[in-house]
Amino acid sequence: MHVNGVEMTLEQSVSLQNFLIAQGYDIRTIAVERNEEIVPKAAYAEIMLQDTDVLEVVHFMGGGQEATGGYTNADKTISR
Repeated sequence: MHVNGVEMTLEQSVSLQNFLIAQGYDIRTIAVERNEEIVPKAAYAEIMLQDTDVLEVVHFMGGGQEATGGYTNADKTISR
């Protein structure tokens, strides 16, 4: 199995939810793509991982940096 480009050995059959928790992910702040398809959070407990799966796990982060023009993602305001 590959997770974010890193090869991992899946020792036993495990649900996506249990795998993510065991790896230390906070399920509330991530999105998961499995084999190029977005996985709905409601399905995490039902999906059983296979050793051939490819996972991409993306973390959501608050805040942001000021970009050109003064737009700040954190507060959604435009400063002039």
